[in-house]
Amino acid sequence: TTLAADSPNQALQLAESHEGAIHLLLTDVIMPEMSGRDLWRRLSALRPDLKCLFMSGYTANVIAHHGVLDEGVHFLQKPFSKEELATKLREALQGP
Repeated sequence: TTLAADSPNQALQLAESHEGAIHLLLTDVIMPEMSGRDLWRRLSALRPDLKCLFMSGYTANVIAHHGVLDEGVHFLQKPFSKEELATKLREALQGP
């Protein structure tokens, strides 16, 4: 099952109301309302086993340098192919 949200606040509402498991958050790093990192932190408080894959049009080096994301997180740079997405999703779900 895939849950889709138009905003970070809607994602929080979905996570609070969804009765089933949520295994992974796929989120942009920079969004209106709240950063992807802040969204993941808030969702992780509700769902401690939640994995996350961040994506952005910025490079991983730029994002890490500016402190937007911690080093070592699962990251996918835009644009990406379906194959790259599938690979990164598997890595995120299987990793720590």
